[in-house]
Amino acid sequence: MVDVLKNKRAATRFRILVEIADRQPAVSQGEIADAVGVTSQAVSEYIRDLVEEGFVEKEGRSRYRVTKEGVDWVFQSANDMRRFVDHVTDDILGSVQEDAAIADAALEAGQTVSLSLSAGLLHAAPGDHGGATGVTTTDAASGAVVGVTGFEGIIDLDPGHVSVVQVPAVRAGADESGTDIAGTCEGVPIVTAAGVEAVSALRNAGVEPTTYFAPGEVAADAAARGLDAVVVATQDTIGRVTDALTDASVSYDVAK
Repeated sequence: MVDVLKNKRAATRFRILVEIADRQPAVSQGEIADAVGVTSQAVSEYIRDLVEEGFVEKEGRSRYRVTKEGVDWVFQSANDMRRFVDHVTDDILGSVQEDAAIADAALEAGQTVSLSLSAGLLHAAPGDHGGATGVTTTDAASGAVVGVTGFEGIIDLDPGHVSVVQVPAVRAGADESGTDIAGTCEGVPIVTAAGVEAVSALRNAGVEPTTYFAPGEVAADAAARGLDAVVVATQDTIGRVTDALTDASVSYDVAK
């Protein structure tokens, strides 16, 4: 069990350190007490201990700063909690939650099914072949929606790739890059646009974007489901697009 979840003192210590880091250097012990739900006297005692341990340094009256050692401890505790939460949500709750899938054949409730992704959607087929299985919770005709729970294994999936195409913002004038937008988008199931100029560039190339809302996030989700995607973005918006792709650990390239 993660240290900060083992007992109340460790959890309070973690929260007080976070509050100090958020407010430093001018720290009001009363405000921290209100935020954490303990008395001001308790906050004072915690801070005294943290100073003695080298996690906090006192710079003057009501002025404190978290040391490198304190930051490292908070980071380690936060990472431990993140791993614990991932274990709970993925390994424990993931096996008991119910999800929806497309039935590839007529299915009955309580039937073991193999699971796969097709065109970005979860599919369930009779039997336990393949890398991932589940148990149906409803009856379903072929092609209908079926409930699935009791997930085991890993779905075989090759992640998709995202191609990012830059187009100039309106104030920059015409696009002289020579990028073949139509060719880049050919055969790609998901095409998103970031900015009005990107929508216009796609339509001029004879391509209608799948969406122009949250283009980076949509492309990242598509890639996570095994679909390739193209994002056409203006130079003003490309940073937000690539940030979304990087955060999702998606493979992408930027056409120059």
